[in-house]
Amino acid sequence: MVKRSYLLIDPVVLPEDNFASARHVTAHRLLSDAPSWRYTVNSMVDLKELLEYNEEVRHRYFDALAKLPWNELIQNREASFHSLRNIFIHSLNGTDYWLDFLLGEQLYVRRKFDEYSSVEDIKRYMEQVEARMRKYLQSLTPEKLAKKYGRKNDAGEDVEITTEDVLIHVFEEEVHHRGELIALLWQIGVDPPLMGWRLL
Repeated sequence: MVKRSYLLIDPVVLPEDNFASARHVTAHRLLSDAPSWRYTVNSMVDLKELLEYNEEVRHRYFDALAKLPWNELIQNREASFHSLRNIFIHSLNGTDYWLDFLLGEQLYVRRKFDEYSSVEDIKRYMEQVEARMRKYLQSLTPEKLAKKYGRKNDAGEDVEITTEDVLIHVFEEEVHHRGELIALLWQIGVDPPLMGWRLL
């Protein structure tokens, strides 16, 4: 007879100064016909710290891109959004879009990539989005972080998500596209900036 094992995961209430941890969970022992016991994991990375790290790395990549000739920056390289400029701006667009969603605002304006005709244009937009994110994070409370929304995901499924889910998505989406930037910089013989957590 095959014994069944179960992994149980329950929510954890963390102190307010640690409310933005990446995953609020209680870790449980993997059970196999044994008495249950549990322990709490509360040393997760703070979500605010993760987003601040993301901003720091974004600046390194902006500085690297700003040193390239403009033609290199806008050349179609057959990537997800074609050029280095477009990919960088797309990541900012994503953050702007989801801030609209979380705040119930309509400040995000979808501009054509070609409307960003200089490094200064890109920098202005970056600073605008970052200021908006910082202000939002300063206003975040445990209640807001746990707020639930109904949403259709990319698989076409109706799902329930939280503010925390959205912020984690914003982070990982930009990391995915940063991987594209790394590959494209390598292709033109440019060493990409360091991006590892704690420069690991």
